[in-house]
Amino acid sequence: MNRRITLITASVLGALAVSIGAFGAHALKPTLIQAGKLEVFELATRYQFYHTLALLAVGILQKFIFDKKLEYASLFLLIGTVLFCGSLYLLCFIKLGGVGLITPIGGVFLILGWVFLLLGVAKK
Repeated sequence: MNRRITLITASVLGALAVSIGAFGAHALKPTLIQAGKLEVFELATRYQFYHTLALLAVGILQKFIFDKKLEYASLFLLIGTVLFCGSLYLLCFIKLGGVGLITPIGGVFLILGWVFLLLGVAKK
C-alpha cells in the first residue's frame, strides 16, 4: 500500500479500535464476562491498537524511505490485523470452531509485516 493509503488505513483502524474497545468495555462487558470472553476481546483490542500504531509508523517511514518492502509491510500488517483481531472478535460472539483457525494465519501476516518493516529499513 502506498503512504497515503497506509496512513488512511491506520486512521480508520485506530478509530475502530477506540470504538470497539469502548463498546466492549461498556455495552458488551456483561455479555463478554458471562461468556468468559472478556480477555479474548481485550486481547483483540490491544493487538489492534499495537498494529495500528505500527501501520502508522510504516506510513510515516514511507515518506522518507522509498522501498517496496514497506508497501508490503503495510499490506501484511493490515491483513494480519483484520484476520487476527477480526477472528478473535468473532470468537467472542459466535460459536464456530473454524473461526479459531484464522487467528494463527493472521498472526503469520502480522509477523510478515514486522519482517518486511525490518527489511525495508535495514539497508537504508
